[in-house]
Amino acid sequence: MTDPANRTVLITGAAGGFGRHMVLQFAAAGAKLILTDLTDKALGSIADDAGDALIGEVVADLSKEDGCEALFAACAREHIVPDILVNNAGIAVAGRLDHVPQDQWEKLIRLNLLAPMRLCNLFLPAMIERGSGHILNISSLAGWAGARGLSSYCASKFGLRGFGEALSADLKGTGVYVTNVYPSFSQTPILESPQFGYERKRRVPQHLLSNPSDVVERAIAGVRNNKLHVFPDKYARRAYYLLRFAPWLLPIVDRRLHAQAVAAGRAAD
Repeated sequence: MTDPANRTVLITGAAGGFGRHMVLQFAAAGAKLILTDLTDKALGSIADDAGDALIGEVVADLSKEDGCEALFAACAREHIVPDILVNNAGIAVAGRLDHVPQDQWEKLIRLNLLAPMRLCNLFLPAMIERGSGHILNISSLAGWAGARGLSSYCASKFGLRGFGEALSADLKGTGVYVTNVYPSFSQTPILESPQFGYERKRRVPQHLLSNPSDVVERAIAGVRNNKLHVFPDKYARRAYYLLRFAPWLLPIVDRRLHAQAVAAGRAAD
């Protein structure tokens, strides 16, 4: 069991949709927080949410290797090894791969996949030496099933799922645990990510959206129980069971979701 109380929790993408709820809920659980995001402005917007739990803020661009190294160095200067590393920072783009500018999908891969790997590479040795630690990876249902228009995003989340699974196996017996979380669509700003190659913007119908606070609550419960895989909302759980027991239904579901997204975009116009 990994109890966040009195533990140091490093949250990447702390000012994002899930990040804000993580700040609130980890603080309420008695954790000490180190927060990182892209700008001072972003971090300033959540300082009040963190309250007395806040022990450090680091501005860093984690899509770049030197940004990951700067975050590690900032912690090292304070002799801090996080008890829980939350790999939450991420972005999305939508559209057929050849319609999306290459620099955008490459940045997505660097932030969504390489940054968690780089941060684990930097922080894990001290966690293993200490004999305790926890890695919380925010993957996605898109890490289990490919969806049209999300090829690069799916690649990053499939990769993060595989990384977390393999890392968990590698860390057996060290006292360091891994939890991967696979939310479906949730009411966060990532829904407004750039789209390319569409005549009309696609939108996720409101009835398919989960509450990000609920997702974070279940993610933290997964950490407490040292659970490797967490499906934090009903649509994620249903899709997982479809993958296991009726994978032939997934293309039908994908077509229906696509039609609903087109209809929702048309209605919004």
